Amino acid sequence: MKKGEIYEGTIEKVDFPNKGTVMIGDQKVTVKNGIPGQKIRFMINKKRSGRAEGRLLEVLEKSPQETRDPACSIFPECGGCMYQTMSYEKQLEMKERQVRELLDAALENADYSWEGIHGSPMEFRYRNKMEFSFGDAYKDGPLTLGLHKKGSTYDVLTASDCKLVHEDMTKILSCVHEYFLKLNASYYKKMQHTGYLRHLLLRRGVTTGEILVHVITTSQEEYNLEPLKNQLLALPLEGKIVGIMHIINDSLSDVVQSDETRILYGQDYFYETLLGLRFKISTFSFFQPNSLAAEVLYSVVRQYIGDTKDKVVFDLYSGTGTIAQLAASVADEVIGVEIVEEAVEAARENAALNNLKNCRFIAGDVLKVLDDLTQKPDVIILDPPRDGIHPKALPKILSYGVDHIVYISCKATSLARDLPAFLEAGYRLEKACCVDQFCQTVHVETVALLKRTLTSE
Repeated sequence: MKKGEIYEGTIEKVDFPNKGTVMIGDQKVTVKNGIPGQKIRFMINKKRSGRAEGRLLEVLEKSPQETRDPACSIFPECGGCMYQTMSYEKQLEMKERQVRELLDAALENADYSWEGIHGSPMEFRYRNKMEFSFGDAYKDGPLTLGLHKKGSTYDVLTASDCKLVHEDMTKILSCVHEYFLKLNASYYKKMQHTGYLRHLLLRRGVTTGEILVHVITTSQEEYNLEPLKNQLLALPLEGKIVGIMHIINDSLSDVVQSDETRILYGQDYFYETLLGLRFKISTFSFFQPNSLAAEVLYSVVRQYIGDTKDKVVFDLYSGTGTIAQLAASVADEVIGVEIVEEAVEAARENAALNNLKNCRFIAGDVLKVLDDLTQKPDVIILDPPRDGIHPKALPKILSYGVDHIVYISCKATSLARDLPAFLEAGYRLEKACCVDQFCQTVHVETVALLKRTLTSE
């Protein structure tokens, strides 16, 4: 087996997040972006130390698990909803197995209570935020606006019927796309650093229907966006546009950020409601992308935290303070720590909005902030970014020796990597479960309750 060779085989299983296993003789090959049971053609693109990786070229035969038709027109070319041809029940079964296998391996099959997987209340049209890219579907093709082709950083497919978002968002996308098509406006080319159109960022409150529209461009060209604003406001939407922004971004990197924000209409924030609390969300504020599944997630977290009466709770990697505020109603004090200053400002504003006076939010790196905090927590909530807890921050967190730690993981492999450190510090995994916030995709959230054992040193 050599690099560049092409083989055919059947995906036997898929490990988290999307690593399919194909056996060629006695050689295991990892091929991403497939579904268990698919017969595929693939090319070997890595071969080292007895390990082989392949790139999926073609699905030759559908999997027996693919029991429904695609929901949108750009499947399977789009890299977004890989699993939409599987029933939702089968998606949940696969994700649950993937996470359990990771946890069992990390714990060396130590006993813990597994509480299953919670599905999302909405299987489609659940996202309250979406970043669409401008580009073309092939070199020098017409302007497109949507999502990248699977495995491509350049080709963009127009997502006019994307089923991850509310129909209001696809109507807005089509309106913006058609407007710039007629103007023959250029899109930003990442290699040459030339062009105008970069992204369309949409945010929509699931519970309020309030919508923010952000057209993100460079400063290399200038167009009158007043007609676009009027066209957007005239759209027949179920919700209501409360803000339209033109964001100037001349950064060389392909990230959504602002050098200058021009408000074309309304305001730069919207409201969303979770578990009876109201949240003001601005353009770049982090907020769980599936509002209704976030309610399920936070209900589990609140249950895992247990009784916090008269206790001090540390919410580390607190984002806009959603979890902290949910815990505050039954705690003595909650201290949130978050490195993104805008998120901290939003957390403070939301705590005031909800009349919560026992929440305090600190802007800074968890690694450094913990050195300066004089309070000692009784309970710790961890909701780190995808890569997990910083290796230098973990010993500081463990040194508090609290009885309960709730770890929320958006990447189960990071949780599995961190678990042995908790075990060595005298904790055991009491119980865990999954919450699926990302139906049709490879992602899933895991919630773990870690308890300090009496026998630890």
